[in-house]
Amino acid sequence: MPEQPYDVITMGRIGVDLYPLRTGVPLARVDTFGKFLGGSPSNVAVAAARLGRRTAVVTRTGEDPFGDYLREQLREFGVDARWVTPVAVYPTPVTFCEVFPPDDFPLYFYRQPKAPDLEIHAFELDLEAVRAARVFWMTGTGLCAEPSRTATLAALRARDRSGITVFDLDWRPMFWPPGVSEPSPSARYREALAHATVAVGNLDECEIATGEREPYAAARALIEAGVELAVVKQGPAGVLAVHRDGTVADVEPLPVDVVNGLGAGDAFGGALCHGLLSGWDLARTMRYANAAGAIVAARLACSSAMPFPHEVEAALTEGAVTAHGERA
Repeated sequence: MPEQPYDVITMGRIGVDLYPLRTGVPLARVDTFGKFLGGSPSNVAVAAARLGRRTAVVTRTGEDPFGDYLREQLREFGVDARWVTPVAVYPTPVTFCEVFPPDDFPLYFYRQPKAPDLEIHAFELDLEAVRAARVFWMTGTGLCAEPSRTATLAALRARDRSGITVFDLDWRPMFWPPGVSEPSPSARYREALAHATVAVGNLDECEIATGEREPYAAARALIEAGVELAVVKQGPAGVLAVHRDGTVADVEPLPVDVVNGLGAGDAFGGALCHGLLSGWDLARTMRYANAAGAIVAARLACSSAMPFPHEVEAALTEGAVTAHGERA
């Protein structure tokens, strides 16, 4: 009997997040860290799995104990790790953060000389599975270097705009080689947008992709670039979603006592996938995704903090989120 398609396949970044176990302390004075699975598309897969979706990740780690740890974590979270393969020549990336609530969370990426997740080759892809997935999720980081760029575009072309194909704009300027002018990152983004049906990004990311920073103008520009649905995240101002058919949802965030805002966008992404797969209307989907993001913002970690359905529903019912301990 043939295997059923995945609900969600994500592709791109993975690494180990090391977070201080005390907030409000600079790294120079931190003496105890928690170790967590990290990397935005990997966290999105975890978030969708927590909400009951069958998920998988296409990525690569180092051939080292940290790589083993990440594959074990994915399996524990219910994410299929069959396409998470080792690279012998590069170490698994590590990311440190400082946690200064409510809105200062500096990140320090250690991805030198090159991150294994940028060593995804097109010939290694299971294009049949990518094509069949109900949602395929890729990120801007995957476009910053070869062979990842060619592999990411190959996956997008294989999709041929079928199902739900999400481009998470994910602009990380430190990952792009210095001095590269042509094709520019913006041109790379436009090339990918032509193959996507959904675009998701904050105002900075939308500006890189479209040149527009005003939310409605950015959403319109993303739709003109080819997508059916543009989702513009505005932090404390909430989220704006505009569909090509004219449907608009402008949703305020839930009140939350922020502990660490770094994983909120990934929780939002997993919940967005869940809402789109559930066939909900746009406003309901955005409210649900906002609530999932707010829950994670009230917790220290990213991957292990992703909420379960009953937690999201409770937050929506209560109309606010307060700090919680991590949930296993």
